[in-house]
Amino acid sequence: MLRIITIVGARPQFIKAATISRIIGITQGIKEILVHTGQHYDDNLSRVFFEELEIPQPDYHLGIGSGTHGFQTGRMLEEIEQVLLKEKPQWVLVYGDTNSTLAGALAAVKLHIPVAHVEAGLRSLNRRMPEEINRVLTDHVSDLLFAPTPTAVNNLHREGITENKIRLVGDVMYDAALYYGAKADKESRILEQLGLESKGYILGTIHRAENTDNPARLRTIFEGLVSVARDIPFILPLHPRTRTMLQQEDMLEEVSRFVRFIEPVGYLDMVLLEKHARVIATDSGGVQKEAFFYRVPCITLREETEWVELVNLGWNQLVPPVNAQLIAESIKTVLISPRELPYPVGLYGDGKAAELIISELLKAS
Repeated sequence: MLRIITIVGARPQFIKAATISRIIGITQGIKEILVHTGQHYDDNLSRVFFEELEIPQPDYHLGIGSGTHGFQTGRMLEEIEQVLLKEKPQWVLVYGDTNSTLAGALAAVKLHIPVAHVEAGLRSLNRRMPEEINRVLTDHVSDLLFAPTPTAVNNLHREGITENKIRLVGDVMYDAALYYGAKADKESRILEQLGLESKGYILGTIHRAENTDNPARLRTIFEGLVSVARDIPFILPLHPRTRTMLQQEDMLEEVSRFVRFIEPVGYLDMVLLEKHARVIATDSGGVQKEAFFYRVPCITLREETEWVELVNLGWNQLVPPVNAQLIAESIKTVLISPRELPYPVGLYGDGKAAELIISELLKAS
């Protein structure tokens, strides 16, 4: 029996893990032990995702919570090590680029347990981003690197990672988009609940620390969004961090006169909001891709992105959040002058990335 420990802790990882857990559930000879670090501990950011995505309840919930990067990663490393010593898995499976990812990889490699990294090879080339450090270090200690795109494979080659460790499998988020997109169509009623018409609104998400914790950037972003929201409904599920910072800067009431803030929503509701938006404005890595999967133009309020393919194709436009007028004009241009954009089939695989990952883990064990 192949014993795999899966480490998750943040909302995007729940989605990725759900696709692989579903395949494990129908595959003989594998036992998955799920460890939730507690990095996202708000119910709307955690428990509801497990329910909607039909992920088994975690075997271990470490309850680490928030804190500085060093504190959070150190606590996770300590707690994950104890689980690994007890369970003695053949593989540790980590996802993406969070502190939970790095802690899981480090704990495993120190105990000489092989590490498999899902979503390997992504690079923003901005070493000031904590996520960039996490993903680079995780890739370099992993034994199997599951890359979502040829670009990711090339990034790994450039860093000297040996070919025999790299597998081009496609993107598990595309698997999720296909499966949960159909599920959302059947089960979500969020459009009716909010009184929204398909393609009659803009969807926004703002949560990255470099945008929310910098008062000048925060004000610039929301001044730009307000300018657009005067003309078309603008829906923004409000992340707890963003709410706190808007309140501290005495902006919440002012902005909410134009931007319609809603509480964080579950995954199926978010998928339906994405599918029916006219434009998406975000600083999220995952939402950029989901916009593409659902063929919705995206404005990304960052200086760089890991998903360079989408910028090259025109589906994603990078707008550094330093000028409110530029933010507003970029969104309005897409609204006024939509373009027919190329949609290459297979850019992120064929929707069977999770099956390929499990196949490779079985072969390597």
